[in-house]
Amino acid sequence: MTASDSIVSVIDPAVLAMPLEECNEAMIDLIGQSALLFGPSPEIPDNHDYTKIRMTVYEKLLTAQEHLPDRFRFCLYEGYRSLTLQSQLFDQRFQIIQQQYPDWTHDDVFQESVKLVCPVLNLDGSLNMPPHTTGGAIDIYLVDQHGAILDMGIRAADWMQDLDGSLSQTISSAISETARCHRAIMSQVLEDAGFVNYPGEYWHWSFGDKYWAYRYKKPFALYGSV
Repeated sequence: MTASDSIVSVIDPAVLAMPLEECNEAMIDLIGQSALLFGPSPEIPDNHDYTKIRMTVYEKLLTAQEHLPDRFRFCLYEGYRSLTLQSQLFDQRFQIIQQQYPDWTHDDVFQESVKLVCPVLNLDGSLNMPPHTTGGAIDIYLVDQHGAILDMGIRAADWMQDLDGSLSQTISSAISETARCHRAIMSQVLEDAGFVNYPGEYWHWSFGDKYWAYRYKKPFALYGSV
């Protein structure tokens, strides 16, 4: 069994079956505050919503950052993502996998695509609630005191180039010892703050969504798609 085989998918039936009790918590925009750094807009240059996250997520990130080594800080790659953008990203990933494996069935390509992008529609056509559309998910990495990106094995911005996902997996044998150390430091403080990681992407953490509820055995999720 490979590491990817043991990763619970974001569309695992047990994850999708988690109940939702939307708490209607407000979103906060990181623009206008300086406690948490954020990078340029990902994927689409005029995506102005990526700096928005739920209030509790913001507070927990600040708590986690306080426990980082003094020379490190978090930098947000992406927070909230609209259903439209989520759909576009999934379609883009699907096309890349389809071109790479032209003999694969539609379902096989779909399942492979899901490893790095959550679909808006499940295989059976039912509506999904991708973590980023809830405001409870964040893509995040470490920078030094000058804002320079630390060695994380692969930059979050380069995820689409990781064709087999081996560099993106949180526990990866394909990255340097330095990168593994940085991932371990980041993981420890985020887990201690109550976030859950999707193991297929070292940068993806969430709180309050269905994946979080499933992994922490909560009775229900707190955040649905905004």
